[in-house]
Amino acid sequence: MAEQHKLARGVALVGAGMSKFGAFKGKSSRDLFVEAFNEMLASVDQPFDPNQIEALFVGNYSSDLFEGQGHLAPILASWTGLNPLPAVRVEDACASAGAAVYQGILAVASGMYDVVVVGGVEKMTDLPTEKVTDTLATAADTQFEIPAGFTFPGFYAAMATSYMHAYGATPETLMKVGIKNHNNGSLNEKAQFGAKISTLMEARKASAAKKGLPIPDWKDELEFLHDDKANPVIAWPLRLYDCSPVSDGAAVVLLVSEDLAKKFSDCPIYIAGMGQASDGALHDRKELNSIPSARLAGQKAYQMAGVGPEDIDFAEVHDCFTIAELLATEDLGFFERGTAWKAAENGETSRDGSKPINLSGGLKSKGHPVGASGVGQVVEVWKQLRGQAGERQIKRPLKYGLTHNVGGTGQTCVVHIFEKRD
Repeated sequence: MAEQHKLARGVALVGAGMSKFGAFKGKSSRDLFVEAFNEMLASVDQPFDPNQIEALFVGNYSSDLFEGQGHLAPILASWTGLNPLPAVRVEDACASAGAAVYQGILAVASGMYDVVVVGGVEKMTDLPTEKVTDTLATAADTQFEIPAGFTFPGFYAAMATSYMHAYGATPETLMKVGIKNHNNGSLNEKAQFGAKISTLMEARKASAAKKGLPIPDWKDELEFLHDDKANPVIAWPLRLYDCSPVSDGAAVVLLVSEDLAKKFSDCPIYIAGMGQASDGALHDRKELNSIPSARLAGQKAYQMAGVGPEDIDFAEVHDCFTIAELLATEDLGFFERGTAWKAAENGETSRDGSKPINLSGGLKSKGHPVGASGVGQVVEVWKQLRGQAGERQIKRPLKYGLTHNVGGTGQTCVVHIFEKRD
């Protein structure tokens, strides 16, 4: 690995906001982006003039196919009152927003700008499910993989079966990851599925009773998740509750040069390290139970920050499917290869565990508007490091939070490390 250079000057995060994630009929990407932008403005501690903003970077995967709208960035600049500033759309599949954050940091670190806005947005739910599947499939290798019949649940099911065969994890392990993330998401007012699995289970029982149907006798969450009717298999071993939902949503952050940070924020959060890496399509990889780009991006971020995995207090990782969380926590070095499933089952990744993962609920519970997810992760890190995450706030002191945003099956991965300073 080539040496990861330091930033030419420091960069700080001084504002963050997001829309609620979910399904919003009648709202467009621009509506959602404005909601997130306005919340970001309100989050800045010190009064500031939005005219100080010098550029806009927007993560968006495919407004072209989801909404029939290309050239999105200048439209969003117009709707947020930022025209005639430079506005750039960044596309890297589900890592589009993480890549936009990366570019925004570089723009400030280079000295070109002092103040930039980075956002991410996607409006997915206007299309029927089969069209959403077709659109997302364009993030895979459309020459070799898609004609062979693969969809993204199929890709990650292949990863899951490989991992299970190699290390002994079971479908129940994946279910427990989903249960944990729904527990966290139940405390997130912005989450698409802000409810525990147990709450959803009881709602199904109540619905059956109201309709005069036989009431299911599930004894616990795992029994509910094993029910083929309540939780059907999508691509074995992945079931419905192993998959992140189709979502609409937006998230926005404000980045400034380090020397200006205290003029905007009473508690700025600093960029400690970052890394981005690429890889070929899944069918070309030597193994399926790890994502090489994530390993490399993590190593780059650690090198820049001068820290190791043991220094990270918590992380938001890209759990598009439950198996992806296990892979991420190993690729990032939080757990040894083949042991993340045991750590998950032992509660080490829970909110009060040794390495809390996806306190927001993750993509699984919070939602996954693909072009917004990477910035949505940053919003959670911002809140946790500032002690503003409400009921899901980690109680112990925090210094470093990490985000891990994956595009496709790992053709792209972007990792950022954020630091709270005394």
